[in-house]
Amino acid sequence: MADLIGKKIGMTQVFDEKGDAVSVTVVQVGPCVVVQRKTKTKDGYDAVQLGFEELQESKVKKCSKPLVNHFKSKNLKPQRFLKEFRVAQDAAYEVGQLLTAELFKAGEIVNVTGVSKGKGFAGVIKRHGKAGGPATHGSRFHRSTGSIGQRTSPGEVFKNMKLPGHLGSERVTVKKLKIVEVRPQDNLIFIGGAVPGGVNNLLSICSEKTA
Repeated sequence: MADLIGKKIGMTQVFDEKGDAVSVTVVQVGPCVVVQRKTKTKDGYDAVQLGFEELQESKVKKCSKPLVNHFKSKNLKPQRFLKEFRVAQDAAYEVGQLLTAELFKAGEIVNVTGVSKGKGFAGVIKRHGKAGGPATHGSRFHRSTGSIGQRTSPGEVFKNMKLPGHLGSERVTVKKLKIVEVRPQDNLIFIGGAVPGGVNNLLSICSEKTA
């Protein structure tokens, strides 16, 4: 099992063995450093804390003292991102260990988690896929919400009514994506299909099984 932090570089296409073009997302995976190893006896659960992207000296001054000391106590340089992943009790992780794209293999199935693109305020048609009203014959009901209330009984608007509002900027997980190619020397993996977010979006890549 391999769980790492990555960054979305962009999308492109590659050609498979049959010569067919395959749309892929290029993701920079790691290198991630093991910052902390949590155990069930001490912390109540088994997990590993990974750091991604070393901070510049000018940025370290803006960090809080507890965060700086968290790295200093382990003789590690401060990292920009920290994320925990649950691991097995017998998983072999050591503080300071460097994890790279070599953990993944072509053909492996992964789940990718990230924050989707923010699309601002949206109506019910774009946000929830409602049909809307007639476009002709003098109709005044086109893309509006329409009636949301009830009659005398129960005389209220039900909870969780699908209404206009903010669309996007939500934590999304896309499951069962196949790794098409791995380039360990560049810390890059090519994942078939699309992943959440825009360019430079932070991602969590979790191995599921081997195809």
